[in-house]
This record gives sequence, structure tokens and C-alpha cells, in this order.
Amino acid sequence: MIKIYVDAATHTEKKLSGGGIVFIENGKQTQHSFPLYATNNHEAEFEVLLLSLKILLEQEKTNESIFLFSDSKTVVASLDKGFTKNPRFIPYLTEFLELEKNFSLLIVQWIPENQNKGADNLARQGLQKSLKINKGHL
Repeated sequence: MIKIYVDAATHTEKKLSGGGIVFIENGKQTQHSFPLYATNNHEAEFEVLLLSLKILLEQEKTNESIFLFSDSKTVVASLDKGFTKNPRFIPYLTEFLELEKNFSLLIVQWIPENQNKGADNLARQGLQKSLKINKGHL
């Protein structure tokens, strides 16, 4: 069984984001923080969630039971329903549905922000990386 906690942080004025992922497998924790290209927080939440699944695919962990936790109600609701009215989210949802087919058991669940502190801290670190990268390009 693998537990994954994902979160995103976005600087709305600069339209930059960062993502954080915490993987927990057999009591061992692995952490990742990334700059993201999303310009709003919902899209960043989708991006980091998809990135977590791509990492699992690269590690060939498709036969594991995967429990993925996010504090984004919008993202979790879209994935649960397999539907979104927001045209900007459709590409993310489509990609998720394709990635999902690779896993024998994948459960996505909403959790409150206070239960997602590790991923939140990593997302903030990812945002700082994004700000630093883009500072050099201004």
C-alpha cells in the first residue's frame, strides 16, 4: 500500500505555482517539491496530482494499492465524478482518467488542510523554486 499526499501553492499576482508530494510506503517517507507551470491553484493541484501518478508509473508501482490524498475539494470532486464543467480542467481530468487505467487500485480522497501539512510545506518550497527561476527571467 502506498499513501500519497499532494498539495499546491500559487502566487496569484505572479501566476506561478509550486507542488509538493509526500509518498509513504512501508513506513518510509519520500518527499518532493517542484515548480509548476499552472497559473491558478486548482490547475496546480491537478498538475501535482498527475505528477505523483507519473512518478509511480516510472517506478513501476502500478500493482500497489494507492491511496491519494488532496485538500482540494474541487479536484477530488472532479476526479470522483469523472466530470467537470470547467473547460480548463478537462485536459487534466482526461489525463487522470488515462493514467488511472494503469493502476490496479487507486483511491483519491479529500482531506482537510490540517491533515496535509507535509505536502503543503513542500508545495510552498516548490513555489519558492518557481519564483526564484522566474526572477532570473524578468
